[in-house]
Amino acid sequence: MFSFDYSSPTSEAKAPTQGRILVVEDDMALNEHLTDLLRNRGYQVSNTACGEQALELLKLENYDLILLDVDLPKVDGFSILKFVHEHSQTPVIMLTAYGAEEHRIRGFKSGADDYISKPCSFTEISLRVEAVLRRTKAEPVSQAPSHLLQHQELTLDRFTQTVSVTTADQAHTTELTPIQFKLLWVLVQNAGAVQTKPFLYQTILEREFSQYDRSLDMHLSRVRKKLLSFGMSNERIQTVHGKGYIVK
Repeated sequence: MFSFDYSSPTSEAKAPTQGRILVVEDDMALNEHLTDLLRNRGYQVSNTACGEQALELLKLENYDLILLDVDLPKVDGFSILKFVHEHSQTPVIMLTAYGAEEHRIRGFKSGADDYISKPCSFTEISLRVEAVLRRTKAEPVSQAPSHLLQHQELTLDRFTQTVSVTTADQAHTTELTPIQFKLLWVLVQNAGAVQTKPFLYQTILEREFSQYDRSLDMHLSRVRKKLLSFGMSNERIQTVHGKGYIVK
C-alpha cells in the first residue's frame, strides 16, 4: 500500500489545467486515493481497475500521462504498455510491487518512461509525474526513442544500461551497474533541479535515508569518476551540500 502525504491542500480541487492522466490500478482504495490526490493537484484524471477497460479508454481518449499497474485483471500492464507505444507517444509510469526488479527491467525494456515501487509517498508520485510531464512536454515530436535519454554530452540507453560521453574528439560508451544507471538516469531526467538524498535513497536504493549511510555518495562518485575520464565536463554532475545532487 502507498503511504500518502496529505500536506497538500485537499479541501477544494483546483481547475484541471495540469494535464490529463489515466490511472490504471486494480486496488480500488489505492486507485481512488491516487485519483483524488492528483485531481487536487490540478490534473484531469480518469481511472479504471480493469486492464480491458483501460484499453477501451485508450482507444477513445488521449492522455498526457498514464499511471499503470503491472498486475491487472484480464489484460496485464505490459500488454497495455505495448498497445500505448504502438499507437501513441503517451508517457507511462509503471506501478510495481516493492522488490519486483524483473518487472522494472521488463518495463524499461518495453518503453516505460519511469516506474514507482509500492509502497511510496504521494510526494514522490507527484514529483515523478511532474518530472515526466515536464520532460515530455518540453521535447518535440521528433524526440529520441523513449529508451534513450540525452543531455549535453551524455546519452543514456535503458536497453543496454550504458551511458555515452560524446566530445569534439570522440565518443566513449560504458556499461553501468543497475544502481549506478538508475541514479544517473534520474539525475539526468531531472536536469537543472536538485534531487534530494531522501528522495534518491527511496527511489534508487528503496530504503530510507540515513545521514550515516554513504552508499549513494560512493555510487555517484564512481559514476562521475568514470565519466570524467571519458571527457564529461567537470561541472556536469554536482553535489549540493546539505541537500543532494544536480545535473547541470
